[in-house]
Amino acid sequence: MNRSFLLAGSILLAAAFAPLTAQADSPREFLYNALRGDNSEIMLGNLAATNGRSQGVRDFGRTLVNDHTQARNEVLDVGRRFGIRPTREVSQEARELRNRLAGLRGREFDREFINHMVDDHRKDIDEFRDEAREHHGAVSDLAARQLPTLREHLRIARSLDRGDGRYQANDWQDRDRDRGNRDDWRDRGAAGYGYRR
Repeated sequence: MNRSFLLAGSILLAAAFAPLTAQADSPREFLYNALRGDNSEIMLGNLAATNGRSQGVRDFGRTLVNDHTQARNEVLDVGRRFGIRPTREVSQEARELRNRLAGLRGREFDREFINHMVDDHRKDIDEFRDEAREHHGAVSDLAARQLPTLREHLRIARSLDRGDGRYQANDWQDRDRDRGNRDDWRDRGAAGYGYRR
């Protein structure tokens, strides 16, 4: 009877902590998800560069392609140590958005694209900030290095969302400079750049 009680208690304890451990990505999982994310942004950026109504959306699409191509290469460099192989796989969410965007034109296309970019980059920033704080060596350093670019993409998407499809570089930089500097300072510290809490 004691053994069955102990076994039941162990199972309950394991079940209670399972959600906590399931939420934490390993460095390999983070890199794989980052690679799929970069592939997704490249695909969607190409679509926006071609089909965007406003010049701002088309320019943002080209920026996404350039920046995420560079980020993809960095992920692959670090990922080789973790057995990550090059792939062009994109996320299911990106495939679904591509299919929705294929049926849209003009302002509807721009609006759907921009809304997705705002939501997606918010999630990406949270994930990269969390990884930068994990102290996983080269993987956390990669996440910390890529955070400023992700924040820039979010600022551009927000400015496009607020405006008429145009963005002014200084407009979004000045407005968000204070918050970005505070976050960058915390992230550098978390990634081992000298700041200790």
